[in-house]
Amino acid sequence: MVLLLTACGQAPAEHEREERLTVVATVFPAYDFARAAGGELAEVRLLLPPGAESHSYEPTPADILAVQECDLFLYLGGESDAWVETILESVDMQGEALRMVDCVDLLEEETVEGMEDHEGHDHDHAEGPGLGEVVGYDEHVWTSPKNAAAITRAVGDRLAELDPANAGTYAANTEGYATRIEALDREFADFFAGVEDRTMVFGDRFPLRYFAEEFDIDYYAAFPGCSTQTEPSAATIAFLTDKVREEGIPTVWYIEFSNHLVADSIAEAAGVKTALFHTCHNVSTDELEAGATYVSLMEQNLETLRENL
Repeated sequence: MVLLLTACGQAPAEHEREERLTVVATVFPAYDFARAAGGELAEVRLLLPPGAESHSYEPTPADILAVQECDLFLYLGGESDAWVETILESVDMQGEALRMVDCVDLLEEETVEGMEDHEGHDHDHAEGPGLGEVVGYDEHVWTSPKNAAAITRAVGDRLAELDPANAGTYAANTEGYATRIEALDREFADFFAGVEDRTMVFGDRFPLRYFAEEFDIDYYAAFPGCSTQTEPSAATIAFLTDKVREEGIPTVWYIEFSNHLVADSIAEAAGVKTALFHTCHNVSTDELEAGATYVSLMEQNLETLRENL
């Protein structure tokens, strides 16, 4: 009798799992937006392992199978996941795909003063780009909270199209999360409204073009957002150090999973401190297990800005 009850109790749960939409996302922001929009109705998988660097990620056969069989596949559509197009061309997708870069207006990645040449990119340049030269569209679209809300709504709309019987639930979930992101966006705007000098120096890559554009931030960095380089020239370090000194900038910034050696070097030479700005591109295992979300990570960034800008 006990065995019978146990078996009967498990059957409905198994059936529910089979009925849930399956979503596969290449990067954390897409994963977070999808799980918020889908709620209990969707099973969402993050393809990029926690702590991994997307630019060097190589999908496993199991990853490729998951992409092929899922109901909805979410990916950037940018340079760091160029491997996706190869997969999509070689497999027979059973579901649909949505590119984050198609959900918002795109900005051109740029090479600002003092930044290392854009080696490692493939944008049909015979030589490294000069100051202000266009090097392709910046793929880090979610770093603007306004964009993040728009992408969340686009994901929610697509889930509702795939499962119209539950469209109302997806709409409520989506609007609830998008509204939270928009509230956070207003908090950032209120903060920056009281900041006279919005110049930020990154001793790292700068994948925050959309964030900087939305909040009118002047920035200097060692590398563009998609650069694969990790060791800037002495001239770049000297330029950034002089910029920190000359403009009285109190903090040198670095991004998640960086060894922040460059930021440390600049800060030590200029006599200032360093701080982390989390781009939300990926999270660590501890962050994932602790329930980190796009909103929680950006709230953390706001607090860090208040303490360091």
